[in-house]
Amino acid sequence: MKRIQIFLATCVLSISSWASAEDPIADLKEKIKSGNPRLEFDSKYGYLASLLKTLNVPVSSQTLVFTKTSLQSEGISPATPRAIYFNDDVYVAWVQGAPGIEIMSVDPKRGSIFYILGQDKGPQPEFELVTGHICSSCHYVQGPKKFVPLLVVSSIIPDEKGSVEGAIPFPTTDQTPMNERWGGWYVTGTHGAQRHLGNVFLKNPASPIGDLSRIDFSKSSNVTDLSARFDTSQYPSPHSDIVALMVLAHQAEVHNLIALAAAQTDAEPPVNGEPLVRAMLFSGAVPLKEAVKGTSNFAAEFSDRGPRDSRGRSLRDFDLKTRLFRYPLSYMIYSKAFDGLPDGVKAYVYRRLRAVLSGEDKTPDFSHLTASDRTAILEILQQTKPAFR
Repeated sequence: MKRIQIFLATCVLSISSWASAEDPIADLKEKIKSGNPRLEFDSKYGYLASLLKTLNVPVSSQTLVFTKTSLQSEGISPATPRAIYFNDDVYVAWVQGAPGIEIMSVDPKRGSIFYILGQDKGPQPEFELVTGHICSSCHYVQGPKKFVPLLVVSSIIPDEKGSVEGAIPFPTTDQTPMNERWGGWYVTGTHGAQRHLGNVFLKNPASPIGDLSRIDFSKSSNVTDLSARFDTSQYPSPHSDIVALMVLAHQAEVHNLIALAAAQTDAEPPVNGEPLVRAMLFSGAVPLKEAVKGTSNFAAEFSDRGPRDSRGRSLRDFDLKTRLFRYPLSYMIYSKAFDGLPDGVKAYVYRRLRAVLSGEDKTPDFSHLTASDRTAILEILQQTKPAFR
């Protein structure tokens, strides 16, 4: 399946109701009906600032992408990138002057659900549940009995207008080599001599592999200020933080594997949760060759959200020297999406985690975990995840 870059397409071909949805936006819609909270509209961002605050989505999570791969692509270019914000359960995308805010909200039982919030000022904002066959080309995969909605984070180098016509995007996860990541994205932060494809556009669009000798990496690497590239004052934040981008790629992949595992539990033969186990333990994740540092408050704000054990340790603590997290088990184990997994899948994941973390499983897939890693993660889980105990 070809995955076009970015993950919140507004597929407004058909609109239906989903009264039983339990995702953050469905919950917010019900609260708005009762009058609390009330989303506030401002002339610069429409409902964006109020929506982020209400959903507890940090502005520091902002990442910026300038490829024309949204259905609101007319407003996207290197001069007017698309801004994406996220927390553990919801993703929000905003384009300057666009008629709607795109939202991907995760339902614990149903997986990813797509909405659009109109940017017309009114007494009560309208969230529309959106579906349609245009979405399926990028955001859905055929499961054994139904289509499964997916998040898409990928890399492709656009031309100077943001067009990607003729080039093939490649998915970005924590297993993607650094030098193939973030084509079409702005990236702020330092990363030493490691290269990436952010902050770059070419005369003709290009895939993130092959001959990239045309790129002057001296101008696109270790960028800490984007103001010379576009008017950053038009955005809630001037950053597109490298740490936020790394977390986004990991989180989106885990969300997808949770959705796939949940959707395929009734398949014949049943699908096990092993791909999810490997992703959550960062099996195959590309190690960092040099330290990475972001430019915003994202890392500090992200870490502060985590449950901590009696020694103050959290799965949300960063390493950023040789790997993304200090204790390499995904914080997504605390997410509503994970808790909503079918009991059989959850039991399998817990069983496999115990085998790996206890040292019983010594297979190469988990050789990156030292004995101290396994002990620390196991202790953190036992104190912060009651269901695991």
